[in-house]
Amino acid sequence: MRASFVSVLCAALVGFAFAQEQAPDLTQLLASNSNLSEFSTLLQSYGEIYANLSFQKDVTLFVPSNDAFQKIPYQVLGAAFETNNSDIVRAVLDYHVLQGLHPSGALNGSFKFFPTWLQNTTFTNTSGGAVVGCVKQGGLPTTFVAISGLGTRSTMTTVDLQFNGGLVHVIDTFLVPPQPLSVSANQFNLSAIAAAVQAANLSDFADLTPDLSFFVPTQATLATIGATLTNDSVGELAKFLSYHIVNSSTVYYSANLPNGLGINSTSVRTAEGTNLSFSFADNSVFVNSARIVQEDYLLSNGVLHILDNVLDYNVTNVTPNPSIATQAPVVTGTSLPNNELPFTTILPTTTSHLFSLAPTPTVSSSFGISDVGASTASSYPSETDSALSTKKKKGAADRAVEVNRQSSLSALIGTVLWGLIGLL
Repeated sequence: MRASFVSVLCAALVGFAFAQEQAPDLTQLLASNSNLSEFSTLLQSYGEIYANLSFQKDVTLFVPSNDAFQKIPYQVLGAAFETNNSDIVRAVLDYHVLQGLHPSGALNGSFKFFPTWLQNTTFTNTSGGAVVGCVKQGGLPTTFVAISGLGTRSTMTTVDLQFNGGLVHVIDTFLVPPQPLSVSANQFNLSAIAAAVQAANLSDFADLTPDLSFFVPTQATLATIGATLTNDSVGELAKFLSYHIVNSSTVYYSANLPNGLGINSTSVRTAEGTNLSFSFADNSVFVNSARIVQEDYLLSNGVLHILDNVLDYNVTNVTPNPSIATQAPVVTGTSLPNNELPFTTILPTTTSHLFSLAPTPTVSSSFGISDVGASTASSYPSETDSALSTKKKKGAADRAVEVNRQSSLSALIGTVLWGLIGLL
């Protein structure tokens, strides 16, 4: 029995060692996939990010395919790429690197949110960095999807490509760094909410305060009390809106809300000062008595969920009736003529900060992206001096690859050893 165990153990360790030894580095992996050539060229143009990836282990990299590059002119990212805005493109690249290993097998039908390398406060104001949401969609064939800013959905066309520093998932659309509420509202069909925030003098609070969670009604629901809201004083309107915002050290993505899996109810304090009650019933999450009908719109400083009803800080003891599609209103009021949306005359004109940075003049590469060197604003994990010569960077990267290979191999061997011992 013991001899048999030793044989199995040795075979397993040799197999794992061989597999790890054969894992390509990132350059080799990208070069071996012709559909990733555009990203390979782009990444190598940003030498400090490329060198850092060579030093890391246990990262997950979303790599846009060549087809994804063809979509750039039609995305919000188009202007940044067209003008060679190195700061923005660098932020976009950082946003495609997840901290930790996240294989497709660890995903399920509920969204999971993973922090990225994008921690530059010009672009994000969430603790731990901007996040990407990932989910496994039902049906056949199995589909894995990543969500990012402005409601962007990127399908993972190929998953779990291994390199010696981690994993690569190939995506069909670039991830977009999340934007503030004032910029995202139109995309989320919430322009009246953004206008109301501006009318209440809450724009800076809503856009710049870190780690906010918004629970806001649909525009159609808001329109039912449009006249009442427009007649409110600035202070009254601010208090009404603040009750729809949670200002906490926790960002309440759907993964942090009651879900029936051990968390059935909870209560949190709002920016207005009164608590919201969360509950799970009939496969839905309720905020007081309002049902969340759309979840997880990512913002640069948090997340936004859409409700089927407005919330009222004067009516906090209501409970939902899950058996009916839409809950009874808790705020009484009147609408504007023709059910017009309130505050539409002061819709915000805020420009996305994906466009607000002046383009960096550089010499362009053949596809419009330049080798711009290091940025002092970059905040991803760094172990190299950005002033190193190309030769030194390459030598350091080669050494790091070998260190990562040996470290990963040791970890795998340890894992297998303990696993097999546990079978005895």
